Amino acid sequence: MNIAVKLMHKFKDRDNQNKLKVYQDKAELIRKRNLEAWDDQQLQAESLRLKKEAKSGTPLDELLVDAYALVCEAAKRKLGLQPYDVQIMAAIALHERFLIEQHTGEGKTLSAVMPAYLNALTGEGVHVLTFNDYLANRDAEWMGPIYRFLGLTVNSVQAGMSLSEKREAYDADITYVTAKEAGFDYLRDTIALNEADTVHRPFHYVIVDEADSLLLDEARVPLVIAGEPGSFGNDGNEGIRFAEVAHQLSQVEYYDFDEFMRNVYLNEAGSAKAESLLGCGNLYESHNSHLLMSLNCALHAELLLKNDVDYIVRDGNIELIDEYTGRVAENRHLPEGLQAALAAKEGLLSKAGGKILGTITLQHFISLYPRICGMTATAHASAMEFEDIYVLQVVRIPPNRPNIRIDYPHRIYTHKEAKLKALVQEISSVHATGRPILIGTSSVEESDILAEALAVADVPCHVLNAKNDAKEAEIIAKAGEIGAVTVSTNMAGRGVDIRLGGGNPTQTEVVAKLGGLYVIGTHVNESMRIDDQLRGRSGRQGDPGASAFFVSLEDELMLRFGINKVIRAPRQDEALEESVFRSKITHIQRVIMGQNFDICQELNCYSDMVEDQRRILYEERLGILKGEKLMSPSEQRVRLFYIDEFWADHLAYVSYLREGIHLESLASRNPIDEFHVQITQAYEQIPAKINSESAIMLVRLGGSNDPAKWEKFGLKSPTSTRTYIINDQYMQNKRSSWTPVTVMAYWLRKILGRYSI
Repeated sequence: MNIAVKLMHKFKDRDNQNKLKVYQDKAELIRKRNLEAWDDQQLQAESLRLKKEAKSGTPLDELLVDAYALVCEAAKRKLGLQPYDVQIMAAIALHERFLIEQHTGEGKTLSAVMPAYLNALTGEGVHVLTFNDYLANRDAEWMGPIYRFLGLTVNSVQAGMSLSEKREAYDADITYVTAKEAGFDYLRDTIALNEADTVHRPFHYVIVDEADSLLLDEARVPLVIAGEPGSFGNDGNEGIRFAEVAHQLSQVEYYDFDEFMRNVYLNEAGSAKAESLLGCGNLYESHNSHLLMSLNCALHAELLLKNDVDYIVRDGNIELIDEYTGRVAENRHLPEGLQAALAAKEGLLSKAGGKILGTITLQHFISLYPRICGMTATAHASAMEFEDIYVLQVVRIPPNRPNIRIDYPHRIYTHKEAKLKALVQEISSVHATGRPILIGTSSVEESDILAEALAVADVPCHVLNAKNDAKEAEIIAKAGEIGAVTVSTNMAGRGVDIRLGGGNPTQTEVVAKLGGLYVIGTHVNESMRIDDQLRGRSGRQGDPGASAFFVSLEDELMLRFGINKVIRAPRQDEALEESVFRSKITHIQRVIMGQNFDICQELNCYSDMVEDQRRILYEERLGILKGEKLMSPSEQRVRLFYIDEFWADHLAYVSYLREGIHLESLASRNPIDEFHVQITQAYEQIPAKINSESAIMLVRLGGSNDPAKWEKFGLKSPTSTRTYIINDQYMQNKRSSWTPVTVMAYWLRKILGRYSI
């Protein structure tokens, strides 16, 4: 670590301590506002006073001490919870729009109630974005008595609710909802043809739970609303054809990977073989571009997507696995060509995705809120990204009780077999003492392999992975019991609370004496934050605990970054002892986090301008929807219809352009600059198209305001829509996937095309 970085860290640590001192002083002021002697009516009258003050324009900062003291007393009376000082400090930082790092089990849910209450006093509404539907419903019901006692309304949004139920939920003073569902509802609002069909009101203040997951890991995930999918028809057979060709090209002599195995591409021999199998002539000629794209997708599906690692097949459907959580990524699809190729690889039928009507990334959706704050147990490692992308600074909140968990150094083995043997030995010996063990594995496949090895060693275990996610609550509830061995994917790494002894006081004491929950990781993740989330299942609220990571030089991450070549050690069953190996792994994780940040920044250069265009057009649309620009109902309906029609066409063009824009680098042009030029030119044509088509349609309608006539002329919403998420982790910078052979073929095509007769 160089001197400049050390000085920066020292400055930030000092700044963090100064903030904590201010928050501690303010927490003492809140404690001194002792309201124990007040009766319920006095407390409720005080809440009404604060609401009137807020609505009259009194700055919320001036009401904070009184408001937080009120919430503390209400929490004690209605739920029997007395907020710790550190929870109050966290609550102050959240109101000041910081991102707080608060340790697992330290009570983030209660910390969020204070700023949610304070910011809801204005009547403008507060959203608490949760990790899943279950937590949205749980937290709204759990904390609801506090809000209702103080005269505020609270509700939660669940997937599948009716339009009226959602509108009621969003009209509440405080709404608990997942980021994805709130985003999907926003997209539905953007294509509504009547204001009565919208559910959101203007955004105000948001608290993002598990903020590192939503704001970083899934920030670029595009939420999509589309028309109903159609049938591929004969294209299904084409998909199978390309899957078969890709399978024949999967021999090592036909392809190469890029440096970090993120892309696969044909080499010279592979190109010749593909041309022979497809009978298409030069694969790189312009009229074969669709063949090349389909073949690249099939090759990617064949060589880079692995069953029981990246996806599972269940009930005849492909279900993608979220790499960060290990859970099935509900309602998630790959980009359409790749999704179809994966289905063909598994011998399944696929359907066309339907016309995309609107899309927004989670990052852009969350940035619609004027006031953003968040909380997570793992933020410090990515503080730079939070500040750069969201202008959010991290404040580290100390734990209520010191963390006494023991984090052992990584145990590094030369090969997978040695690692598996060591894992089984370690788990067997610890299990014999009765101490509960949680093992975090890299995939469904690895969790099954380890479970089988433990069965052979007579160690009973529960397995938690994407295949049996229905049993998650039951398995997690028992994971802290005496003698429990739980083998899990990253499903147990975030958002789960494992209590020592399973919550049984007698067992809790016994397990604590045994050393608490022992967490074992069978690999290191790309992000240190994910490793820290797994560690954080142990040692909650000052409980004893321990963690250790077992790593092999043959692990996927080690192979991808060539660690096995850098660390040259003879094959052995014992762990490697040199500390330099451990520091090398930490260095690799920092490099990957930096790479992912760079990729995010580059992809943002493509998506930011499209989002700017969407916001401009949506403001125009919103004015029409609310009747601010047109008083005629027929003109309103016509213009809304054509805004949606031409925006959907624009999105299709953007997608087409984005697919091939990397070719511009071969002509020594900057792909991003060219992309911006071309989408700007296309966007500037939209208003004229809307005006022209609207004028023609209005003449045809003859000024009729009859909805039946509008329907007759097709001026209606899609009969049905669906929402889904595009898993864009494969849409990396494609310039790296061009070999010298590909470049040469491209230039030859350009030259021959120029001089062809």
